[in-house]
Amino acid sequence: MTAVLRVAIVGATGYAGAELLRLLLGHPDVEVTHLTSETFSGQSAAGVFPALRGRLNLRLEAFETKAVAQAADFIFTALPPQKAMAVIPNFLKAGRRVVDLSADYRLKDPAVYAEWYGAKHTSADLLAEAVYGLPEFYREDIRKARLVANPGCYPTGGILALGPLLEARLLDPSSLVVDAKSGVSGAGRRVELPYQFSEVNESLRAYGLPRHRHTPEMEQELGRLAGDPLSLTFTPHLVPMTRGVLTTCYGQGTRSLDGKEVRGVLEAAYQEEPFVCLSPEGEYPTTGQVWGSNHVGLAVQVDTRTNRVIVISVLDNLVKGAAGAAIQNMNLMAGFPETRGLEGLGIPV
Repeated sequence: MTAVLRVAIVGATGYAGAELLRLLLGHPDVEVTHLTSETFSGQSAAGVFPALRGRLNLRLEAFETKAVAQAADFIFTALPPQKAMAVIPNFLKAGRRVVDLSADYRLKDPAVYAEWYGAKHTSADLLAEAVYGLPEFYREDIRKARLVANPGCYPTGGILALGPLLEARLLDPSSLVVDAKSGVSGAGRRVELPYQFSEVNESLRAYGLPRHRHTPEMEQELGRLAGDPLSLTFTPHLVPMTRGVLTTCYGQGTRSLDGKEVRGVLEAAYQEEPFVCLSPEGEYPTTGQVWGSNHVGLAVQVDTRTNRVIVISVLDNLVKGAAGAAIQNMNLMAGFPETRGLEGLGIPV
């Protein structure tokens, strides 16, 4: 690849696409050369997002495969499910590398995709090749990939919290509960009654029960780490804030456990990871601590009375849960330092 990587964002005006654009403009090895938007095509990016004035002189284009592939060496697709798989095969045929922020290539079994997303997968031949984009578990595979499936925000929090403990066989795979709270931006940039300010403010509600689409993604990846297929209970909640996901995970110990042993497994798993931080014993991270950053905060506690392990994770759903993770994957694929363009810390209150 060239010294400066030419990058396109397909779907640049949704929340994830816009956050991707914001972060890429601070990346020293990248030039953003093409942006698409069906809603705002023909308008300047700085006109849609005034914060970009003086930083970017690009227009938002209607999507056209050839134009995107000609303008960029590397492509991010920030499209809804089904729309991404309609365009990505053509990018790969053109020799481009892709990070896909949709859910279209996360699930390895096309039948599972059809069951949970209500549509037949139209490029199922690529599912085996696509690498799940969680560097903490797939770093070397990501480096060699031409197609990376960026994880969902909820699965990122759940997998990072539970994965090492399942891999160490400390948790009963049949006992897992993932309880998560997300800010409203996790629902996307949509104008629908349930997401209007007066409906969300001063209120909290569960949704997507019992079949939220991120469930099979977590089951697939945690089952791989556990060594056997598993099922879990996942309950997401919408909370009245813009950004952030706090996930509380529960699992029954396979034997009598103490906090030192469980904590030691997580410390060993993440001690070299640049974006995962385990809180000191007795402290619990907040979403505010990671706001605007690519970092994940973890905390663990063992309830010795019930022999149940409790792991808490926090992340910014638009950064480590979407755009930041996508750039982390791009860095690995392009041979850049993994943390390049993502060094910023959470914004203190």
